[in-house]
Amino acid sequence: MTKRSRRNHSAAFKAKVALAAIKGEETLAQLATRFDIHPNQIVQWKNQLLERAADAFNGSGQAAEAGPDIKTLHAKIGQLALENDFSYGPSVVKCRASNSRERDTIQLF
Repeated sequence: MTKRSRRNHSAAFKAKVALAAIKGEETLAQLATRFDIHPNQIVQWKNQLLERAADAFNGSGQAAEAGPDIKTLHAKIGQLALENDFSYGPSVVKCRASNSRERDTIQLF
């Protein structure tokens, strides 16, 4: 038996398979053979479709789950970058004297 690489199915393909399962015109085994996927996967996609079907008619036109606010995330990134710069303090560089009479000096940047 050869090992198959992981496949990523598109949302349109998942919807097509789930709708075919809901129609009930074919058995799960027939659908699995037709679409070349495992019957358990068909059941999962069918259940997801049934659970989220009401979201299609919620009236807002957008998904119920909104993503994070981009402006807030950019502000947080800037704040953390600024804190990072100050947390390490000034950079210390040791310089070698040009002749033997002078001592080594430390310069702060």
